[in-house]
Amino acid sequence: MVERLAYRRHSRYNTKSNKTRLLRTPGGRLTSLVVKKKAKGPACGDCGKRIIGVPALRPQEYRRLKKRERRVNRAYGGSRCAKCVRTRVVRAFLIEEQKCVKQVLAEKVSVGKAEEAPKKSKKKN
Repeated sequence: MVERLAYRRHSRYNTKSNKTRLLRTPGGRLTSLVVKKKAKGPACGDCGKRIIGVPALRPQEYRRLKKRERRVNRAYGGSRCAKCVRTRVVRAFLIEEQKCVKQVLAEKVSVGKAEEAPKKSKKKN
C-alpha cells in the first residue's frame, strides 16, 4: 500500500494552489512534489480564442521572457488574434471608402445644383 505523505508547505488543505504528486527518489523514498498550476495563456480580447504563437505561461514566467517572445510581431500582437485584426483593418478601410464615396456624391450634387440655378434665373429674365 502507498504510504501517506504530509504536505511540506504551510497550507494543510487540498486547495488549487497546493496540489502535489508522489515522486520516488533515486534512494527509493516517496516524497511529495508540488505541482505548478497550468497556464491558460493569452486570449483574444474580441473573440476570446487563444492567441497562436504566444506560449501559455504563468504571469511570473512571462516576465522572464523577451518582449518578442511575449507577443506576435504584427499590429495588436499579443492582444488580438489574426482574424480579428484582419476584420478591424478591413472595417476601417471600408469606413474610409464610404467617406470618400459620400464626399464624391456630395460634390456631384452641389455641381448639379450650381448648373441648375443659373438656368432657372435665365428663364425668369
